[in-house]
Amino acid sequence: QVQLVESGGGLVQAGGSLRLSCTASGRTVSTMSVAWFRQAPGQERDFVGTIAWIDGTYLTDSVKGRFTISRDNTKNTVYLQMNSLKPEDTAVYYCAARRAAWARESDRFDYWGQGTQVTVSS
Repeated sequence: QVQLVESGGGLVQAGGSLRLSCTASGRTVSTMSVAWFRQAPGQERDFVGTIAWIDGTYLTDSVKGRFTISRDNTKNTVYLQMNSLKPEDTAVYYCAARRAAWARESDRFDYWGQGTQVTVSS
């Protein structure tokens, strides 16, 4: 059974940076597509970006140029580096994984972490 644990959330001022981590157990991250989603209060869970198990990373337009996704196979961890944070980035951030090609629809993911809160103050 795959388990995902996020960490690294917190409170930061606008313009600041945070790095979120998603550490997997039960399967290696290099054999899964791992994505980040976020959910603000009263909003739907939105796709942020993904690192595919075969090729490349993909980011939603609103975070391109500010966020990057990377993977450390030795630590079985996927990272979401968030720079130039804005108050509208405030949300609970979730990582999710699937044993297939990348996707952006949340219902296509098999495994989820518990979420980590990111709050950006203005």
